[in-house]
Amino acid sequence: MSASRTELPRWQFELTWSLFEYHLERLEPEDFLWEPVAHCWTMRRDPDGTWIPDWADTEPDPVPVPTVAWVSWHIGWWWSVALDHARGRPPRDRAEIVWPGEGAPAIEWLRGLRTQWLTVLDDLTDQDLDATAPFPWPDDPRHTVAHMVAWVNAELMKNASEIGQLRLLRAAA
Repeated sequence: MSASRTELPRWQFELTWSLFEYHLERLEPEDFLWEPVAHCWTMRRDPDGTWIPDWADTEPDPVPVPTVAWVSWHIGWWWSVALDHARGRPPRDRAEIVWPGEGAPAIEWLRGLRTQWLTVLDDLTDQDLDATAPFPWPDDPRHTVAHMVAWVNAELMKNASEIGQLRLLRAAA
C-alpha cells in the first residue's frame, strides 16, 4: 500500500513529534534556563516581565549555545510564522512571538502549535502541496508548500534533538 503525498509528510511529522514528546515529558522547569556554558543565548525578562530572546541580526562567531528556553522560543517563533503562512495570515514579526515561560507553559504552548499544525496537515490536498510557499524562502517561487512542510519536519527534528541533548547534559551534570 502506498502513502499519498499528504500522508507521508504527516507520518514523518508524527514520528518527529513522538521523538520530541519523549523529551517534553521529561523536562523539568529548571532545565529551561540552565546555561551549560558561559556563552549562551537564553530568554530574559524585560522590565515589564515579558520574556525576550537573546538575538543578533547577524549570526555571531562563535555561535552561542542556546538554552532549552531559547530553543523552545525559537520553535514557537518559526512554527507560528509557518502557521501564519499556511493559513494565509500576515506573518508575525519575531518580536510578536511571546514565550510563555519555563516548564509547563512552554510545553503546553508547543503542544498547542502541534495541534494547529496537524489541522493544517489534515486539510492539505495534493494541489495545496504544489502551491508556491513564501516561507521560509521569501521571493523564491521554486519552493512549494510541500517544501515548507518538509522544512517544518526537519527544523522540528533538529530543535527536538537540541532540547533532548541539553536535557541529557543537565541531567548528567
